Amino acid sequence: MTNPAIVWFRQDLRISNNPALAAALENHERVIPVYIHEQADSAEWSHGAASRWWLHHSLKALSSSLRELGSRLIIRIGTDSQSVLDELIAQTKTTHVYWNRLYEPQHIERDKSIKLSLRDRSLEVSSFNSNLLFEPWQISKNDGGPFRVFTPFWKACVKSGLPSYPDDAPERMPAVSTRVKSARLDALELLPAIRWDSTFSDHWQPGEAGAHQQLDAFLDRAVMHYQDDRNRPDIEGTSMLSAHLHFGEISPQQIIGKTDQTVNISRKQGLVTNAESFIREIGWREFAYHLLYHFPHTVDRPLYEYFDDFPWDKNYSANLRAWQQGQTGIPLVDAGMRQLWYSGWMHNRVRMIVASLLTKNLLIPWQQGARWFWDTLVDADLASNTLGWQWTAGCGADAAPYFRIFNPVIQAQKFDPTGTYIRQWIPEIAALPDKYLAQPWTAPAELLHEQGIKLGKDYPKPIVDLKATRERALERYQTIKKT
Repeated sequence: MTNPAIVWFRQDLRISNNPALAAALENHERVIPVYIHEQADSAEWSHGAASRWWLHHSLKALSSSLRELGSRLIIRIGTDSQSVLDELIAQTKTTHVYWNRLYEPQHIERDKSIKLSLRDRSLEVSSFNSNLLFEPWQISKNDGGPFRVFTPFWKACVKSGLPSYPDDAPERMPAVSTRVKSARLDALELLPAIRWDSTFSDHWQPGEAGAHQQLDAFLDRAVMHYQDDRNRPDIEGTSMLSAHLHFGEISPQQIIGKTDQTVNISRKQGLVTNAESFIREIGWREFAYHLLYHFPHTVDRPLYEYFDDFPWDKNYSANLRAWQQGQTGIPLVDAGMRQLWYSGWMHNRVRMIVASLLTKNLLIPWQQGARWFWDTLVDADLASNTLGWQWTAGCGADAAPYFRIFNPVIQAQKFDPTGTYIRQWIPEIAALPDKYLAQPWTAPAELLHEQGIKLGKDYPKPIVDLKATRERALERYQTIKKT
């Protein structure tokens, strides 16, 4: 076709295995890659500060990749995507718009409206599945309804056949006319004015190349022991692909394809079991999107309505602030919260532990924790964040039993046995022997004095009694059980 096509990039910031881009290149001689930055981007769930940092660098990487292929990324800024698209269509005489689907409630409604508007004006619109193994409506129970429990959901996915695609990418792309103007990336103002994110670059390489390097490193180094090591925050035992997946720098199909390839080539004993455990975690991400699509109210309300009446504490601002700042006096929790602040990420097991303390021991509404994670995680993902918090709080699908309350001391002793993780993030107490590191308040006074550690000054005393607050939480959760 001679008329140009627009490929609207959103959470699919990659060149390879990008169905919208591939379809446009197959059907059109001219293709215009576009990223639209909405200044009022769904205000309630616009990118948090850490995600904005990642987005800036991911867009920079995408722009560089497109230039290497002979094209360029057109960045536009506006108050809503519809008007920006309309202006661009008028300027370029575009007849066809391609995009990959988003599944957050606010994006579904927006995209439906845009698609209807464009088609009413006789423009062609094609949308694709780019970031999930299956569309949320493709997997259902025998009665046609959505799943609320992970295991049968994942069994249904596996039975359907997990798709895996190669890393196919165009070798060249058509140039974009110089008449099509683009805003500068810096004009999006994604980077913070106060550089609290200065250490992020030490931990991450946003972009498609960084995503594949991270996957390759994981498959070479850690997947062999994934089943055990994924619970250890003191070692690099997880894939750390969550942010890359959220921004669509790599697809779950590509991850499965490369993992299968590694298994088939290596054939090491035990690798299959560990690889299956890893792919199962991709399944949890799928489950999160399945739930978000079918139960959109769960972004800020419990899946089960009877939890609306749970008796949370009312005056919790001081405890919330201590939790956010990694100053609870409970080392494993504080280590996780500090890791989050300095790296924009937290180990998944530690996420469960800090969430359990917030919702169970401190009785602070899970929405407060979800909001903090949303602003501080580079991998802030509405579906996964919602599932994780409701799971821990006990009010969502496949939720942990309401009476499950993680003991951060026992968890530290089990999964950070030598104290490596705690010592990295809580240097104030690093000199303590392993025996007392997870619970410094139990250390003898003479030992603390000998090490020059003053609890309450150098490091906080615990803001809660873990045993007493556990019993209090169980009493309050009993009120939900009765209903």
